[in-house]
Amino acid sequence: MAPLAETHPASPPPELGADADKHEPQTPTRTLSPWPAQQWEPEQEEEVDPWELPELLDTGVKWSELDRRGKVLRVCTSVLKLLLLLGLLYMFVCSLDILSSAFQLVGGKAAGDIFKDNAVLSNPVAGLVIGVLVTVLVQSSSTSSSIVVSMVSSGLLEVKSAVPIIMGANIGTSVTNTIVAVMQAGDRNEFRRAFAGATVHDFFNWLSVLVLLPLEVASGMLYRLTKLVIDSFNIQTGADAPDLLKVITEPLTKNIIELDTSVIRDIATGDPAARNKSLIKIWCKTEKITNLVNVTVPGIANCTPDALCWVDGDLIWTQKNQTDTIYLKKCTHMFVFADLPDLAVGLILLALSLLALCTCLILIVKLLNSMLKGQVAVVIKKVLNTDFPFPFAWVTGYLAILVGAGMTFIVQSSSVFTSAITPLVGIGVISLERAYPLTLGSNIGTTTTAILAAMASPGETLANSLQISLCHFFFNIAGILLWYPIPFTRVPIRLAKALGNRTAKYRWFAGLYLILCFLLFPLTVLGLSIAGWQVLVGVGVPVLVLAIFVIVVNVMQKRCPRFLPSFIRSWEFLPKPLHSLKPWDRVVTAGMSFCRTRCCCCCKCCRNEEKNHVENNDRSLEMYDNPALAIEDEAKVTATHL
Repeated sequence: MAPLAETHPASPPPELGADADKHEPQTPTRTLSPWPAQQWEPEQEEEVDPWELPELLDTGVKWSELDRRGKVLRVCTSVLKLLLLLGLLYMFVCSLDILSSAFQLVGGKAAGDIFKDNAVLSNPVAGLVIGVLVTVLVQSSSTSSSIVVSMVSSGLLEVKSAVPIIMGANIGTSVTNTIVAVMQAGDRNEFRRAFAGATVHDFFNWLSVLVLLPLEVASGMLYRLTKLVIDSFNIQTGADAPDLLKVITEPLTKNIIELDTSVIRDIATGDPAARNKSLIKIWCKTEKITNLVNVTVPGIANCTPDALCWVDGDLIWTQKNQTDTIYLKKCTHMFVFADLPDLAVGLILLALSLLALCTCLILIVKLLNSMLKGQVAVVIKKVLNTDFPFPFAWVTGYLAILVGAGMTFIVQSSSVFTSAITPLVGIGVISLERAYPLTLGSNIGTTTTAILAAMASPGETLANSLQISLCHFFFNIAGILLWYPIPFTRVPIRLAKALGNRTAKYRWFAGLYLILCFLLFPLTVLGLSIAGWQVLVGVGVPVLVLAIFVIVVNVMQKRCPRFLPSFIRSWEFLPKPLHSLKPWDRVVTAGMSFCRTRCCCCCKCCRNEEKNHVENNDRSLEMYDNPALAIEDEAKVTATHL
């Protein structure tokens, strides 16, 4: 019979009472037994990197274990899922097109009015924020760029004054994929990655403007470079830019709404008759006929040169060319017979397009999660995220830039391409480090299509149109040279990760970011610019100095706090709402809770059902009182000492 195990304590037993805490924690005990001794160590929690790509595991039956019927069924299911994915992507792109049309109906005429004030446009800072606001209003950098080209061609705006507006259009076009990222707020980690993948585009554009706009104002670098290119080459009018995506989406979108964007350009160029025109296109097929008609003139000096001029009694007659428009065929979209103002139609389309966009995005994410499993997931992640072997690893990023430019050239829209890769970043198929060069390539791709479109302009507007498009192109090239070649300079990735962590913790901060960066900040700067450059400098310079001081102190607090005075090594001396989002989070959470309990019974019922579902869930998950808005500080569970 085996001897009984004896236990020898490594320390005396703890006393009862108040002194018991002095002997904790106890050291692990050692047991003598006939079996091999085991070394018991305290369990340690492994810190999980939230930016690490998740493993897409295969939970189904392996292919080798399936019979013939099962293999056929799996192939058919995969083909159906692929077709459904393509259909959802088609609806996703169409909903983006309808969203752009809705924004133009709601704010298109306001965008034209903004461009009318030429005195404000001469201020480069005002021109920048006007470019941002107009592009956000019309949801298309191509539309805002075409307005600028029309104004330059008509002599209302100089090319040098148009360069800051093009920079602002480059910023405004990134709002679409940021809106798409907000729709992935259901899962915290997915939202963290998706929002960072969308805002890395924003940070690249803003940082490029902060460096290149002062340089352009001081030296006219982009203007001089593009002027040299235009003068050096004998550029002739070419064919129109290929519009591959429109060929696919037009059969659906033209049956929903068609717009006459020339109305916005006419308003911007000062045509008074355009104010009373509707943006909704009614007649899709028209024909213009020019006839020579007899008209009366005040005097013989007013007669048309090289035309007949005669006197009949007290009237003087001459002949002039008169152009009449013959309306042949009406459009076929659903609002052609609707007697509704542009604002009403725009709001209806805005609600429907956002609903379709959100639904398609949710279904695309669910479908991708079900398709990207097992070996398929491994192959896709390796292809998209693996670098070339040493010493050619650096080539991978530049190849991704070329892929992004090529894909954007095919779909003819940087918003569509970046909005399509945003959910892929969220579910972990594409890493943020790989999405960054793809986004930079998308910026290049959208400028190449603008260059081709400019080359299709008539001869009298060709030079100005092409110069503005080249300014856009070289601006993005200069931004890439600033923020990509050296890994240390890839600041947009670090800023996007910091913002992603913040929005994952406080999800309402994403909406605040959108409103501040793309609406309130440009409107404030525009208002100060209208008040005069003295007001803009008097308010802007102290704010800019304060912002730089806060950024420098934050960096020093993390890197070298010993060089700071003791009172400024942390922001605790300030009131908490000035250095923490927790007080604001409580306010937002309380407001949303009030709306749920008092204003919407349906939300309350849904919340109770969700609570019951969570209580029955056996998985170990982090739960929060209000998972859509806030996360509370939770105490960390320490390891048990055995």
